[in-house]
Amino acid sequence: MPNFKGGASVPLILNETAMEKANPTYSGLYQQLPQYFGDQPMTSGPVYVGAFVLFLFILGCFIVKGPLKWALVGATFFSIVLSWGKNFMPLTDFFIDYIPMYSKFRAVSSILVIAEFTIPLLAIFALKKILDEPEILKKKMKFIGVSLALTAGVALILAIIPGAFSSTFIPTKEAQMLQNAVNQQMIPANELSGILSNMAEMRAAMVSADALRSFIIIVIGCALLWLYYSGKLKRPYIIAGIAILCVIDMWGVNKRYLHDDQFVPRSTQVDTFKKTKADEIILQDTDPNYRVLNFSGDAFNENNTSYWHKSVGGYHAAKLRRYQEMIERHISPEMQATYRVIATAGGEMDSVDASKFRILNMLNTKYFIFPAGQGQTVPIENPYAYGNAWFVDKVEYVDNANQEIDALNTILPTETAVVDTRFKDILKGVTTVHKDSLSSVRLTNYEPNRLVYETNNSKDGVVVFSEIYYPDGWIATIDGEPADIARADYILRSMYVPAGKHTIEMRFDPKSLHVTEGIAYAALALMVIGIMIMVIVYKKRLSSSKS
Repeated sequence: MPNFKGGASVPLILNETAMEKANPTYSGLYQQLPQYFGDQPMTSGPVYVGAFVLFLFILGCFIVKGPLKWALVGATFFSIVLSWGKNFMPLTDFFIDYIPMYSKFRAVSSILVIAEFTIPLLAIFALKKILDEPEILKKKMKFIGVSLALTAGVALILAIIPGAFSSTFIPTKEAQMLQNAVNQQMIPANELSGILSNMAEMRAAMVSADALRSFIIIVIGCALLWLYYSGKLKRPYIIAGIAILCVIDMWGVNKRYLHDDQFVPRSTQVDTFKKTKADEIILQDTDPNYRVLNFSGDAFNENNTSYWHKSVGGYHAAKLRRYQEMIERHISPEMQATYRVIATAGGEMDSVDASKFRILNMLNTKYFIFPAGQGQTVPIENPYAYGNAWFVDKVEYVDNANQEIDALNTILPTETAVVDTRFKDILKGVTTVHKDSLSSVRLTNYEPNRLVYETNNSKDGVVVFSEIYYPDGWIATIDGEPADIARADYILRSMYVPAGKHTIEMRFDPKSLHVTEGIAYAALALMVIGIMIMVIVYKKRLSSSKS
């Protein structure tokens, strides 16, 4: 049943079955709430192998003999248990700690690709057994009954009672989110119970419809097998019938996630990132490096802003863990506070308390994009952004990551830098440094893999750069001499800079790139030499055979 937990984390309004039960009053809300109501943070869709395929798999567990069956059953069970992740940590921890590259998987559910292979394979063996020995359907009637009960029987129960195996259709986090919306007066309090009730009814309809669909597919498949057993269908027709049934089943589910609207001409695909009026206004800024934060949607699940600007948000499947932790601990809470204070001030930044968004200022967020109604947006310039880099007055050393991220709740980043003690030697162990009104840091050249700064300070100091610290590849020089980069404020870079005027250059030039280039060129050279030797040997043999 692909919609047992709602399917994918896409808007509820996209499901026709659910919308048949929807209260039109709440249709705007259903554009923001997902179809999926399981325990995962989000999902792109279920792992689905087909209703009748699963029936054949379970039947195959009883009627197929030999070691291959046990290998397939074992691999299926093993992949399912591994996909539980945090729900079965002993096995998960073992694989993370001792199996090479396992920790690099984006999600534990990726291992279910094994089950997607083994379940249909055993189903094929079961079907072959039935086609070779039709009488087995009568001899093993008990096992057929068990297989039907575990598939069609469960589907029929869910079709009649959608909540039979689910405690609720409203996850705790979703209910809490809606309650918070009520507390913030975004939803009238007297409508909350109606919304929750209607959502539960919509999702129940989704489950019931998919359960009935699975039940019908299994019944049709079993009817085809019985017709073959009774001699009313020949072997080629039963194979064709079951193949068509499975294709119809899988096609219907797959088209929910890979639909016709996704197949567009290349020109249309490029036009996906449409430039708004707000984007055009922001792009008039000639500053070489600043960041933008978009409040008009989910900042961390959209890429339109990143296409036109350097974005605080954006989406990528591979995330830097420290930045994700900053999003959860500081950036997301600050976004809520920032939206409130700017909206309250009517966009007049002069009357806004900048202490509400110190981390966003630390990330050099120079522009906010706010919704303006009717699908329009407006840019709001943030005069409080700290810039590309700055000298600090103090350095506060902490012992671990928890202390480092917690300290950001209290410090003012333009005055104090929080640094892990592991980087103390790089910053010469200083705790109080000199900074006067003439101290300056200016970004003179920006490229994604090369940054150049000019600094001026009357005494030695510590500079914090509004760039994400990433040690694997970034190297720095001061006036051409190698210099070390320390990590400050949990995610940023910092350096100890001598007194006077200096040019600081940071370049992304990982050693691994040069190593792999060397290996590639060496392999290419060996291949060329090998081909030359083969040609020479071939010519010698050819000449000797002629003589």
